[in-house]
Amino acid sequence: MLYIIKFLYSFLLPPGLFVLLLLALSIWLGVKRQARQAFALLIINLLLYASMTSLVSDALIGSLERQYTPATTIQSDVIVVLGGGATSGTPDIDGEGNLSGAAGNRLITAVRLYRQTGLPIIFSGGQVFTDSGNEADIARRQLIGMGVPPQDVYAENRSLNTAQNADNTAQLLQQHNWSKPLLITSAFHMPRSVMEFERAGMKVQPYPTDYWVSQPGSMYAGKFSPSGSAISSTGTACKEYVGMLVIWIKSLV
Repeated sequence: MLYIIKFLYSFLLPPGLFVLLLLALSIWLGVKRQARQAFALLIINLLLYASMTSLVSDALIGSLERQYTPATTIQSDVIVVLGGGATSGTPDIDGEGNLSGAAGNRLITAVRLYRQTGLPIIFSGGQVFTDSGNEADIARRQLIGMGVPPQDVYAENRSLNTAQNADNTAQLLQQHNWSKPLLITSAFHMPRSVMEFERAGMKVQPYPTDYWVSQPGSMYAGKFSPSGSAISSTGTACKEYVGMLVIWIKSLV
């Protein structure tokens, strides 16, 4: 009964509320005998509703996350961590500025692997927006705060996207004579990241983290509930696939 109530409640608040409003509008158009407009709006509404459900978002994100698995044996000479967002001016234990959830999960994985391997860490990511934090600079402070020696932390703080992450990291690898990077990023982001690093001339050892979808999944009523988090995940997955398509097209030119 609790899950049924949650399912119904999801249609009383955005974005589910908009699905009901558009459905009502399509019915009204049908009553007004504007069948084509009503049918077109209904199809658009169904697509919008589908994109709002975790049934669709989990399938899309999961298809990206399953393409790589964490390496069981580390055969690298440097750890490369990609940023994924940061805030500026927000309070932290030893300063200001925090990494976002995805970037924070990547950072935690890097620290745990550092403790196992002792490999130096490159954190790649700059200040993407005027009101966001500089990812690499914040990460360097936090890595040192978690016990990683300063001489083992390298901040690549200029990159604004994954392509720049790859290009700028390639320069650092060349400067320090590193050739076998262990790449850490969110599992959904790993396929596109590998393509970008290969484009920049690097062969990486993937180490995906920050998983969003459970393995294996299960089916329940909540999978069909519209939610803002689900539509955000759907958009994230579509962005990754479009980015991969663009890289592939560029490789053919």
